[in-house]
Amino acid sequence: MILKKPLTELSILVVDDNLIFNQALCRSLTRKGISVLSSPSSENAADLLRDHAIDGAIVDLKMNGASGLSLIPKIRISNPECVIVILTGYASIATAVEAIKLGATNYLTKPANTNEILAALFSEVNIAAAEHQVGTKSPMSVNRLEWEHIQKVLSENDGNISATSRALGMHRRTLQRKLQKHPVKQ
Repeated sequence: MILKKPLTELSILVVDDNLIFNQALCRSLTRKGISVLSSPSSENAADLLRDHAIDGAIVDLKMNGASGLSLIPKIRISNPECVIVILTGYASIATAVEAIKLGATNYLTKPANTNEILAALFSEVNIAAAEHQVGTKSPMSVNRLEWEHIQKVLSENDGNISATSRALGMHRRTLQRKLQKHPVKQ
């Protein structure tokens, strides 16, 4: 799925709890002639989906309240042809795979500018490029491997911090501190 309409005919939903980023992205998209709906949470966005038809959605992964991942199936139900871009500052292979499995069209890491986001809305997921980034050319650092493993176990435990800390044999507070940090680069 990719967007095929001209920019001036698009309706895009922006879901991000960082109000400054949300407002800046909405202003930038509006300047390009796009009709924009804005929401600070997955719960509020679900309400907007009942009242509005959208062509695309830009959804933050990690928000206060429900995760952006929980919104993907709701968007798919209300708008099956909608292009969904997950945008996150906490990227991991596990969340990227989960987002795509749930129906996201693309997955971008922050910081991303408006042109990169629009490119993601207008292009299909490039699995080969994603595999190349994760590929074996340069092995991941130990810190990055730890981050990826934590994300995988967290996903297996449906985001439950207590269950994840038990599965990892790690103190709950230690796990919370690690999760609050941005992931390390390769």
